[in-house]
Amino acid sequence: MSGLPPGQAPPAAAAEQLKIVILGHVDHGKSTLVGRLLYDTNFLPEGKLEQLKQVARRRGMPFEWANLMDALQAERDQNITIDTAQIWFRTPKRGYVIIDAPGHREFIKNMVTGAAQAEAALLLIDAQEGVQENSRRHGYLLELLGIRQVAVLVSKMDLVDYAQERFNAIEAEYRAWLKQLGLEPSAVIPIAARQGENIASPGHNLPWWKGPTVLEALDGFKAALPAGNQPLRFPIQDVYRFDHRRILAGRVESGRIQVGDRLLFSPSNKASTVKTIERWNAPARDSAETGESIGITLTDQVFVERGVIASLEHTPPYALTCFKARVFWLGKRPFMPGRKYRLKLTTQEADCQIEKLERVIDSATLKTLERRGIELSVNRHEAAELTLRTTKPVAFDAINEVVATGRFVIVDEFDVAGGGVIVPDSYPRRTADSLQKSHNIFWTSGRVSAGQRALRQGHAGRVVWLTGLSCSGKTTIAAELERQLFALGKFSYVLDGDNVRHGLCADLGFSPEDRCENIRRIGEVAKLFADAGVICVTAFISPYRADRDTIRRSLPAGQFVEVYLNIPIEVCEQRDSKGLYAKARTGEIREFTGVSAPYEPPAKPEIELSTAQLTVEECVSRIIDFLAVLEK
Repeated sequence: MSGLPPGQAPPAAAAEQLKIVILGHVDHGKSTLVGRLLYDTNFLPEGKLEQLKQVARRRGMPFEWANLMDALQAERDQNITIDTAQIWFRTPKRGYVIIDAPGHREFIKNMVTGAAQAEAALLLIDAQEGVQENSRRHGYLLELLGIRQVAVLVSKMDLVDYAQERFNAIEAEYRAWLKQLGLEPSAVIPIAARQGENIASPGHNLPWWKGPTVLEALDGFKAALPAGNQPLRFPIQDVYRFDHRRILAGRVESGRIQVGDRLLFSPSNKASTVKTIERWNAPARDSAETGESIGITLTDQVFVERGVIASLEHTPPYALTCFKARVFWLGKRPFMPGRKYRLKLTTQEADCQIEKLERVIDSATLKTLERRGIELSVNRHEAAELTLRTTKPVAFDAINEVVATGRFVIVDEFDVAGGGVIVPDSYPRRTADSLQKSHNIFWTSGRVSAGQRALRQGHAGRVVWLTGLSCSGKTTIAAELERQLFALGKFSYVLDGDNVRHGLCADLGFSPEDRCENIRRIGEVAKLFADAGVICVTAFISPYRADRDTIRRSLPAGQFVEVYLNIPIEVCEQRDSKGLYAKARTGEIREFTGVSAPYEPPAKPEIELSTAQLTVEECVSRIIDFLAVLEK
């Protein structure tokens, strides 16, 4: 078999391919193993091995297989010979793609690019050093990512004189560890990669070993079911304009797409039909399969941008601002509630924070770590079960449904600091019926215009939206504002947070999802009040910025006046005559804003009031003065 440069795809005849990742503690022999695999399968660049042997002889040093990988790495850094993320080789059975994951961080970083979506793993343990903490963490990481086909390689058996007793001890210890994770290795194999023992052929120094070689273990892995059988997920990477056409470019992560398909773009919920499928330097076809990078054009020019995920209209992903996840943390700083991070899932990006930290786990022992108060955080190399909240809806699937849209990474400032998977839960999903909007529903405009109402009443309709923590003064200020506006002859009405829950929102609880729906309903009612020419004053915590901004965008410019009651939480607790904060601190009240649930202050409110220093009269006076200026 003639050699092919690593990074060059195997011949078309080898249709079946398997992505594998090779993990191991530092100096446990990963580079030596990869070099030997390429050599034993004739997939080294022509002349590369002899060249490096000559260099070693000139320097009076022994040749090391790791030197081969260092040389290939140097070429890769210069964009020569091999691909930046993958190394190819094949056996008579099929082709293999080695995921290049030199460390935890690189592996995590590649999770959303497809590079780390391995179907199987080789995990190395040095026979001399034995099972290390990182060995256990690697096992946890594989289980977290759903990689359940694992072969363990006990490397450097030559350094322990090929002792069967040493191998048996490591095998027993690591099998027991994997069993705790719910993993069963397909094989635990003794190897000496430098000598080629048990890589492609049985080891002469391991006569007691009757099991498979590494290549036999690889060929024993099963290829995953094709992602083409899963629902269509086509994340939009970019939008290009050619010949007056808008081409939506991306990679088909799962499923199949064809001309004529009716697509839903999540989370924007825009819909259109595929008009053409575009390819670069490839024959035109009317369909595309999983793994293909393509562009599409649409029959209806809906606004679509990078980050949305296209699906068939009847099988959409979830599109929410909150989900449950398991996270593996690698950041220099702890992962902690109250701090903002950046979530990346396929081509989507959104600010996020921990909504609720359920459990922190030592990934090297699986012990639950007891942490409370200011210690409630996830440190480096620890894992966690938690709930994440994003500042805008994100399209996703649970990891057991679609892998590509069930994995994400967390960025802390500019560093990829952690990775995770979205775990199954009872998430609400749009149904096909919910997407079928009736074409027989029309907005009915009255015969009285907004201008006529304003002329009759002496003012325009508006929404004065008071937002702030519990006990910041919203209800008190709203009531006094309504009284003074009425005294001035203005048409006004207050929508109060508690009052609306007696009727309009009586069916809602206080979960993040119900809170969002509560504010959505209030926004719609307030908009109707404003349309009627009323100054509608609302008094709601309304903790999520995205919900308030949605209401702002639904109203004409200038009609939404956001009033932020800015007050330290300590002052709110002092004012709390109902004892709600105290109950929240003890866990008696769950999802309490400022304690166990987040509050996102406005970025640019029309009015900001420091209610710890200002009196009620001063606050109301500032709002009335602002409204008077708007009428001029």
